[in-house]
Amino acid sequence: MSNVLNEEKKQQILALGRLGWSLRRIQRATGIRRETISAYLKEAEIVLRLPRGRLVCAKPASGVTTDLAAPGPASEVCSDADSSKPANEVTTDFGAELSAHAETDTEPPSGRGPSASACQVHREAIEVGLSRGRNAMAIWQDLVDSCGFAGGYQSVKRFVRKLRGKQSREACAVIETAAGEESQVDYGSGPMVRDPSSGKYRRTRLFVLTLGYSRKSVRLLLFRSSSQIWSELHERAFRRLGGCTRVVVLDNLREGVLTPDIYDPALNPLYRDVLKHYNVVALPCRIADPDRKGKVESGVGHAQKKRL
Repeated sequence: MSNVLNEEKKQQILALGRLGWSLRRIQRATGIRRETISAYLKEAEIVLRLPRGRLVCAKPASGVTTDLAAPGPASEVCSDADSSKPANEVTTDFGAELSAHAETDTEPPSGRGPSASACQVHREAIEVGLSRGRNAMAIWQDLVDSCGFAGGYQSVKRFVRKLRGKQSREACAVIETAAGEESQVDYGSGPMVRDPSSGKYRRTRLFVLTLGYSRKSVRLLLFRSSSQIWSELHERAFRRLGGCTRVVVLDNLREGVLTPDIYDPALNPLYRDVLKHYNVVALPCRIADPDRKGKVESGVGHAQKKRL
């Protein structure tokens, strides 16, 4: 890596500095040394925020502010902490809202004991659903639709938990963000949908944007993708959420990142200009580091296991 940063990386550092990020935090997100970051921020007369909250400014700032509570009109921050909708409610392209169901078990039919599970007669169908990677909610919906299951979701959930047994969860780091600060975006594989233009069934792509604080998501389905469609999906997601976050964490897919690199990833020019209009900073993930956007990865997997 050269001693002089390219213009795109320089603007990213300046944008994060204006958001009030500390030198240590900018270093973790960009991989640039704190000494280099400090030099560029001082040159731009941006206030430096040290880890303990102290503020240092080598020169008086001229017209530069780091007030996080007063965003411009084009960068209305989405307050996902005070959202009127619950965090598990998401919006899809077809206008369907996914909501968790919690129903109690019905009275056991005659012929089985009061302690026996209503799911026992459907054990084989439940095991098939688990082998396909479906969760308890999707299995319960399948039983109601195809088998006329009269029991509640909680009954299926308990039965699935017994079949799976105790599973040791893999330890992973928890990334905590403030309300309205960060969102994560990614593509996933969508369901087979009939294409209105050809009349044939085609595999769709699933676009998911998840807020880092509340985990509220926007999910959209599409048949094809490009840099223009990728940028338009962000705009539609911002409109549905009523604002935009300050930072967007994305994978190194070509619609957003032209050249993946551990230090200087080159953003797609159209995508970069769209985010600049909303005063949003793009943070591409490091190569082979999917845990950095684990919240949207979890959202993609939840949609695929529940509905696809």
